[in-house]
Amino acid sequence: MAHDRIQAVLFDLGDTILNFGQVSTTKAFLAGARLSHAFLNQHGQPAAWFPWYFARNLIRLRIKYFLSDFTHRDFNSLEVLQAVGTRQGVVLTPDQWDEFAWLWYEPLSRSAQVEPDLRETFAALRDRGLKLAIVSNTFVSRASLEKHLGQLGLLEFFPVQLYSYEYHFRKPSTELLRIAADKVGVVLANCVFVGDRIDNDIVPALSSGMHAVLKDAYTNAGKATPRGARRIRLLSELPALIEELDRTTQPAQV
Repeated sequence: MAHDRIQAVLFDLGDTILNFGQVSTTKAFLAGARLSHAFLNQHGQPAAWFPWYFARNLIRLRIKYFLSDFTHRDFNSLEVLQAVGTRQGVVLTPDQWDEFAWLWYEPLSRSAQVEPDLRETFAALRDRGLKLAIVSNTFVSRASLEKHLGQLGLLEFFPVQLYSYEYHFRKPSTELLRIAADKVGVVLANCVFVGDRIDNDIVPALSSGMHAVLKDAYTNAGKATPRGARRIRLLSELPALIEELDRTTQPAQV
């Protein structure tokens, strides 16, 4: 059965748009702890002795991470940091809490690489009339991710962003994909999903009836491309690939 033309492209975030690679999360966490600890001191907040501050937040986040693996539901890291801080007497405005959470994430953000022509790629897709969205499994707060995308000049391309911690499920559940398609107003069969994980991105996209595109990353190195999916090395290959998909999914003219 032939599909209509591609009308939307949904993207995973980590190692698809933002290429983190095999970064040391422990070093990034330690750097984030130092930045956030300094922030509390600068604002006259009870920051506690740094080793205790670092350990308390690390233990709390690791417990939440373990539980999320068990329940298959992501958590909001900002809420965890707020709970730890509030118990030690920290009082911040909502904007300050967002900045506090950003400082924890900022060292990790610096390790992310993006393709040099990524803005041009997204602009080319948007100029074709395609709707773009992000669908990502994450516990990093929306405010931090939007700030990161804004710094890279990419936020304008994604009026729709779905982050798993805001829902009661995460990929490979197909529900996030269905919600994202509904938010952009396009049926699943007319969407492309681009991701780096075969299990969390490609399999659910194919089972939902979407077109699936596997982006090369360390997470899929040496793994075969699932049947029915396409594979790209760079996101800049997408405009040409979508043109090809449009040609091959159009009904023959008579």
